[in-house]
Amino acid sequence: MNANRPEATPGPRQAAPDAAGAPGRIVLLTTSHRVAPGLLSWPAWQALHAADRVLCADGAHPQLPYLREAGVAVEEASPTAEELVEACAGGRTVVVVATGEGEPALTDGLARLAGTGRLVMPELELLPASYDLPGARLLDLVQVMDRIRTECPWSSQQTHKGLAKYGIEEAYELVEAIEEGDRDELREELGDVLLQVVFHARIAEEDPEAPFSVDDVAGGIVAKLIHRHPHVFGDATATTPEEVKEHWLRTKAVEKQRSSVTEGIPLGQPGLALAAKLASRARTAGLDIPLPPVESIGYELLALAVRAEAEGVDPEAALRAAARAYRDAIRDAEG
Repeated sequence: MNANRPEATPGPRQAAPDAAGAPGRIVLLTTSHRVAPGLLSWPAWQALHAADRVLCADGAHPQLPYLREAGVAVEEASPTAEELVEACAGGRTVVVVATGEGEPALTDGLARLAGTGRLVMPELELLPASYDLPGARLLDLVQVMDRIRTECPWSSQQTHKGLAKYGIEEAYELVEAIEEGDRDELREELGDVLLQVVFHARIAEEDPEAPFSVDDVAGGIVAKLIHRHPHVFGDATATTPEEVKEHWLRTKAVEKQRSSVTEGIPLGQPGLALAAKLASRARTAGLDIPLPPVESIGYELLALAVRAEAEGVDPEAALRAAARAYRDAIRDAEG
């Protein structure tokens, strides 16, 4: 025997074609944990009921109780690639209900067997039994936030007031990413802003008097968007951005029943933005309000903000752009 030649190891019997037909079929059934267990596609149910054997390595897989309730016999087993090929011999179909990791060891083993060329391999089909809908990863965020709120010493002690400053900071960092045009930074900052929403909603669940959840937050904004877009979800018609804005303002006025156009304007926002918002409300309401005839830097800035708003310019954004140019000039002077 040649010591440099490895011994041949016994493998699965070659599934040679016979009267029974082809070498069989392996169906790798994947499911999403973000979809309620038991809600499977019709092709998945057909494959499960038609299979000669159904295997699953995880006895606690959330789908198993529903499969068994539907009359599908599931064996708790974790076969090797060789054993699975053997199980398909004679034209049999074996469905493997994949665990959360997707059975990479099994699929890699099947690929290695196929690469040897020694076997007539069963047909391998990847069958998604349930799919993630758009926004499904938001469920992961809610679950992660729930665990952090429960187990993290810092997060578990936070309050709405304590987190308020972070909401302001994240909003400004988002604006900066937009103005800089950095796509990667934009994606990250959107995530940070989204975290603030989910964090506050999780804290709100614990309020003893008026609790609400992230589902209440989402439900509220969905209802508001539908109500304020009658041209999309109703019978109204709007063909221009101006008509859309008219719909929005008219619907909002009915909802809020405000006694002044200045109600709802946060006075804590930056001064230029505040001045521009006041000017916008006055102009939209058709009010011609003369500026106070006081000579001071503050009123000069107010006049500039009103003028910018009338010309369709965001004074805050314009000042930030000028400030960035000034910053660059300072750096150039510093050498």
